Amino acid sequence: MSRISESGRPIEGVYRPKDVQNLDPEADLGEPGAFPFTRGVYPTMYLTRPWTMRQYAGFSTAAESNRRYHQLIEAGTTGLSVAFDLPTQMGYDSDAPQAGGEVGKVGVAIDSIEDMRLLLKGIPLARVSTSTTINAPAALLLCLYQLVAEEQGVSAAEISGTIQNDILKEYIARGTYIYPPQPSLRLVADTFAYCRAEIPRWNTISISGYHMAEAGASPVQEIAFTLANAREYVRTAIASGLAVDEFAPRLSFFFVARTTLLEEVAKFRAARRMWAHIMRDEFGARDPRSQMLRFHTQTAGVQLTAQQPEVNLTRVTLQALAAVLGGTQSLHTNSYDEAIALPSQKAATLAVRTQQVLACETDLTAIVDPLAGSYAIESLTDDIEAQARDLMAKVADLGGAVAAIEQGFQKSEIERSAYRIAREIDSGERKVVGVNAYVSAREEPYEPLRVDPAIEQEQAARLATLRGRRDSDEVRRRLDEVRRTAEGSGNMLYPLREALRALATVGEVSDALREVWGVYHPADAY
Repeated sequence: MSRISESGRPIEGVYRPKDVQNLDPEADLGEPGAFPFTRGVYPTMYLTRPWTMRQYAGFSTAAESNRRYHQLIEAGTTGLSVAFDLPTQMGYDSDAPQAGGEVGKVGVAIDSIEDMRLLLKGIPLARVSTSTTINAPAALLLCLYQLVAEEQGVSAAEISGTIQNDILKEYIARGTYIYPPQPSLRLVADTFAYCRAEIPRWNTISISGYHMAEAGASPVQEIAFTLANAREYVRTAIASGLAVDEFAPRLSFFFVARTTLLEEVAKFRAARRMWAHIMRDEFGARDPRSQMLRFHTQTAGVQLTAQQPEVNLTRVTLQALAAVLGGTQSLHTNSYDEAIALPSQKAATLAVRTQQVLACETDLTAIVDPLAGSYAIESLTDDIEAQARDLMAKVADLGGAVAAIEQGFQKSEIERSAYRIAREIDSGERKVVGVNAYVSAREEPYEPLRVDPAIEQEQAARLATLRGRRDSDEVRRRLDEVRRTAEGSGNMLYPLREALRALATVGEVSDALREVWGVYHPADAY
């Protein structure tokens, strides 16, 4: 399988040491698609099809977000990625006192199955893969997605996508947790078992380093803490009675791509190699799919600047290039105006076009792992792996990811890294174009996309109508079943699904779990 270069020479799909002059033929890095997957999780990678092109979107109401999704699909997006507003992420309805001022601001408000119907209206769920950035109430949003798919005539066996469902990184870096770690981990394990039985094509978790990187984690910290969290999830699932090869093939990961292109490529390669050894040597996984680290990448929002926002197009292109050279399975490219406000339609379309140019107009899709064998890349890969293993050992010495979280270790380490970066920018040692280097005397005015504050009242009115027409006795019975199951040991997703089917709201179901499990209060910093 080969393509022809611009100069008329054949391009081989995979290059090996014997193909390169003056390179040690014994320096074998292994094959793409084979253990330990340093060169990629699939033998052909992008030779037959490019990565999935996702765009993270969601704002205001479900109907407004649905319009944006259709625009993105028309622009060529091959997978959706749903952003939820903060009340939804925290398990509060839009009319809850805690939701005031935040409804629809950083994502879409989803209070009930009615909102999910509007969100997915006209979306071909049997063909479109959907990623949902939701954690503490992840099981609830998954059940809503399944219920709406069934209403559209699409069976649970046909739908595909990912729920983030990574609660441990919320305690470390992001803060949208609800319950204490142990019941939260139970929900994660229950989701693994539920999807294996009910939604086999669904990725049950996206174990995320992205948000830790946005909080200031270095590349080494990003993969070390992410893989330490992944270790905890695997142990929890095994302790719940699942065999490792029953659930591990559906695990996925989520990383950032920064502008430091070479280090980022090495980071992705090191993470794949580390995970393969952890799963095979530590957990005894025998299915090669259980040993693969499949990951989604998002370009680094934290590196975008409000100053000279058009320059972000260059940053995002470099970051996307790092993700593709590093072997990502799917990619979201940030819009150039995200440092100012929610992306405009023009900016979102340009972000999709960035991926399409990389896929269609370059030779990136012609070669698997094109940087393999580079002295710099291989040395960086080894160095990052060694440092990440040392940091993971410190987490293990503290008792594992949960124990380290409860002692504030990861959070403290990331804060130190963030402080170092901030000092380097302030001193000018780390240059940021438009901020402390090549600053423009005058900035062009920019009119950001704004969310109408009236949607808070609109959502409250929709909830009042819903509560007025549903069968209140049935809702009460279903919520009682949620509480009973939470007090026992059954799989939580079945009563959650039936409560939502009966028109219980996300906030009501979350409150029922709060009554049983309580809420988490973080410890002081390490």
